[in-house]
Amino acid sequence: MTQTHQFAILFPLLVGVGAVACTIFVHALALAAAINLFRYERRLGRAGAGALIDLAIVALVTSFAFVAHLIEIALWAVLLVICEDFQGFGNAYYHSAVNYTTLGYGDLLLTPSWRLLGPLEATNGALMFGVSTAMVFAVIQRLVLTRFEDLRH
Repeated sequence: MTQTHQFAILFPLLVGVGAVACTIFVHALALAAAINLFRYERRLGRAGAGALIDLAIVALVTSFAFVAHLIEIALWAVLLVICEDFQGFGNAYYHSAVNYTTLGYGDLLLTPSWRLLGPLEATNGALMFGVSTAMVFAVIQRLVLTRFEDLRH
């Protein structure tokens, strides 16, 4: 009985860790896009040159993060469909969005065999939102520093 119980916990845990690894990869791509955008704008001399271009850079970086989150929610939703916890992608996506954002309505529930995925997804979402916040903050910080460097010269 204990061996079956361990499998019931370990298998969803391993599946969830695989999903977390995929979302980390997606977020790494968003981070790389943000870094490349900033470097490109800096090379052209536009980063820190004016409020409107800086606003556009921050808006683009924020958009990269937002799209990454939407993709990550979709990855979790696909996993839920594959696990046969939801038949339709729409309900799976809604459930994932509620879990990923830690909103937690509880109107759609996972089956007992996969319920461990819920807290894993919530933890994953909280961490990825933290990464997004750090990414946007770092860009804003670099834009401010670039502007001050330009003022000193």
